[in-house]
Amino acid sequence: MNSRYFSGFSLENEEELFSEYILENDFTISGFSYGAIKAFEKALNSQKRVDLLQLFSPAFFQAQNDKFIRMQLMFFKKDSKSYCENFLKNISYPSSFDVSRYFKEEGYEELQALLTYKWDKEKLNRLLNRGTKIEVYLGGLDKIIDSSKACEFFKDFSTVYFMKNYGHILKG
Repeated sequence: MNSRYFSGFSLENEEELFSEYILENDFTISGFSYGAIKAFEKALNSQKRVDLLQLFSPAFFQAQNDKFIRMQLMFFKKDSKSYCENFLKNISYPSSFDVSRYFKEEGYEELQALLTYKWDKEKLNRLLNRGTKIEVYLGGLDKIIDSSKACEFFKDFSTVYFMKNYGHILKG
């Protein structure tokens, strides 16, 4: 198995943003935001050896109420272009890094999947019991997810790197 990286919602080829953190080898899987969900599911369902799972700002919305999720979906459905422009600004915050070059249009179904995904403690434990180490990278100034709640959730299953002055793309 070659090292695998999974991109975030409405992004592609942004892997270079995390190059200082990504461990390149045959037994590591990594992903950013929505891609962290995909990376986790890939590692969980792989029949091949996975030594390390790296989750960069994993999409973590299970702490949000149903109204928040409905509103996000409604805004996207009403004006996906404006939604995505605002999304790109929010993932860059607090840096002035321009992520628009990584933009790839995604659909309503992908947004719904990431907003409604539930991280399952039993699945995380199953992966740990197979010998996979999990690393979670979070920015304290993240405008996309509640990084404090994500930290609280993942701390029992992983090594959490909480970067106080960084945002969603782990830049300050």
